[in-house]
Amino acid sequence: MSEHTPTAPRLRVAPSPTGDPHVGTAYMSLFNLAFARQQGGRFVLRIEDTDRARFREDSEQQVFDTLHWLGLQWDEGPDVGGDYAPYRQSERLDTYRPYVERLLAEGKAYHCWCSTERLATMREIQQKSKQPTGYDRLCHGKTREERAQLPGFSETPVVRMLVPEDVELQFEDLIRGRVSAPRPDDQVILKADGFPTYHLAVVVDDHEMGITHVVRGEEWISSTPKHILLYRWLGLEPPKWAHMPLLRNTDKSKISKRKNPAARLTWFREEGYLPEALVNFLALLAYPPKEGESGEDVEVFTFEEFSADFDWRKVNPVGPIFDLKKLEWLNGVHIRQLPVEELASRLLPYLERAGVLPAEPSLGQLARLAKVTELIQTRMALLTEAAALVGPFYVGDDEVGVADDARAQLKDDAGAVLAAAVEALSGVDDSRGGVLGDESGWNAPAIEAALRSAIVEGMGIKPKFAFGPLRTAVSGQRISPPLFESMQILGKTSTLARLTRLRDELAA
Repeated sequence: MSEHTPTAPRLRVAPSPTGDPHVGTAYMSLFNLAFARQQGGRFVLRIEDTDRARFREDSEQQVFDTLHWLGLQWDEGPDVGGDYAPYRQSERLDTYRPYVERLLAEGKAYHCWCSTERLATMREIQQKSKQPTGYDRLCHGKTREERAQLPGFSETPVVRMLVPEDVELQFEDLIRGRVSAPRPDDQVILKADGFPTYHLAVVVDDHEMGITHVVRGEEWISSTPKHILLYRWLGLEPPKWAHMPLLRNTDKSKISKRKNPAARLTWFREEGYLPEALVNFLALLAYPPKEGESGEDVEVFTFEEFSADFDWRKVNPVGPIFDLKKLEWLNGVHIRQLPVEELASRLLPYLERAGVLPAEPSLGQLARLAKVTELIQTRMALLTEAAALVGPFYVGDDEVGVADDARAQLKDDAGAVLAAAVEALSGVDDSRGGVLGDESGWNAPAIEAALRSAIVEGMGIKPKFAFGPLRTAVSGQRISPPLFESMQILGKTSTLARLTRLRDELAA
């Protein structure tokens, strides 16, 4: 057992590798890290892998990958090391045993040989008779031999705390002030497999690692008296507590991976959310917007801005609703704030996944993507939406598929409109000119002028109806990037080929 007197705050997040990382891991990491950075402290990542029944080998790497993706970087952890290694609980089993032996020797803990079947029957009886649920202390004060004479005996015991009747049930919380918790029962602190439970391991590890502030979900409020009791029994200085409000679905239920795909942290990356938008959103879930110079609410901010004036007293203890529409709006704002070159780079994995671009695109394909990205930047809320918008720029002119909703909106005069467009654009000069010889006459203003003259003025069709058939011919979609700029990027040959193809198809 060691003693630590840290001079700067030390905070941690401690996920369990039991599947896809929960969005709550990012939520807790964000608030821990914001305070640690503001105070010049340290942020620790600890893997709590004592639940071997639910342990998943690939889950730990997913935790690393998703938190890295979000930019929530830790100072110490299993992958980066640190002065308090190891940072996996499964590698710290020898650390917990002396604490357990001390509690047993002092009569503050005892062995329990009750089988899982007996415990299940006990709880069922308690629930049916509307008694408080909890262990009935059948094993307390008995030797192994004495307990073996009674029903429901298991060969391998667990170790339980002996919670006193006068256990302190109130504590100070940085977010909630004075908090009252229900009386705990005799919690298991060491399982039959020799692994500690969360309750013992979290106290020992937080002490051994010098953690000064424990930030976790409000579901752990009921466990805090047990943890404070263990600190007192072991003569250790308890940390400061901050219990964050739970994230909730729109029906106010707790967000869970079983019922809501958005509870999976990997889902956000798959769906095309920007990491900075998700960080911004998670901060707003339990924290007020920043105040602008004129007193207005500012909802769009960076992690650095969030951390700079962070205050636990501003955290709203009421469980926030996980509103994906708000996140989508924020994502669109952050997309529009990106430099075009960076946005194009971030689109690449989504375009590759959709088969729009190969894994190693050519320089020409990348150059075209930069131009297309500039056109679609204001038309996306999710990066996954880019494939439909970008795809038509990377298919052959005879391979442009026309979507059903785009075909359905074509009116009887669509063929005539396309024919007029082909004739008008055939006369637009696409040769190079200008001082440097790199300015083409085939540009958006010239294309627009020719089409307006031929269709709006020449055919008397209102502008909002005039260009629908052209959009369908060029992109195959009802909604597409700006038409004239798209034609400029495609070039004269491709544009005319696509217009002619749909014109001929409609005439057939």
